[in-house]
Amino acid sequence: MLAAVWLVVVLTGSLLMAQYSQTAGAAGEAPVQWPAASVVLRDSTRAQLVMFLHPRCPCSRASISELEQIVAHCQGKFSAQVLFIQPEGVAEDWVKTDLWHAAAAIPGVKVGIDYEGQEARRFQAITSGQTLLYAAAGGLMFQGGITLARGHAGDNPGRDAIESLLNQTTTHSLSTPVFGCALGWNTTPEKCSACQP
Repeated sequence: MLAAVWLVVVLTGSLLMAQYSQTAGAAGEAPVQWPAASVVLRDSTRAQLVMFLHPRCPCSRASISELEQIVAHCQGKFSAQVLFIQPEGVAEDWVKTDLWHAAAAIPGVKVGIDYEGQEARRFQAITSGQTLLYAAAGGLMFQGGITLARGHAGDNPGRDAIESLLNQTTTHSLSTPVFGCALGWNTTPEKCSACQP
């Protein structure tokens, strides 16, 4: 009897974890043209990728890993910037976590702070890991996530879409779900509680 109860508890927990990992976050509708008010420097000579991350979201480690793969496969074809949300009322060192250092270690990727989510608002990024790809002329080519589930690196439609666009094997705009926690630019979170099931 005890073994049966234990088995039910374990199976229920496993199903809940699987469901949670496959639940996408809210996706904002990115502007179709690069926002004129943005202070993010746009490279007008090649495509520009912008990724928004919560600095304490464990799910976002996979997004950084996937970005590293994109950089390795498409060297020189785009510029990339990762912006970490710094909520109101927290110090700058709160932002500079291991995720910050992992993103900064990717060759050619610029890392910056998005104070109070000002840029996330401009680009309508709501979920950590939301990635946008704009053409050199400023038009949106891709919006979404580059992981298959929360915290899971590996082959996925988002990475494939960006690489296809950069390698010009497809030309139409694409989007994918974003798997991560809320960026929380309108709150003052001390940790990324949304990532905890």
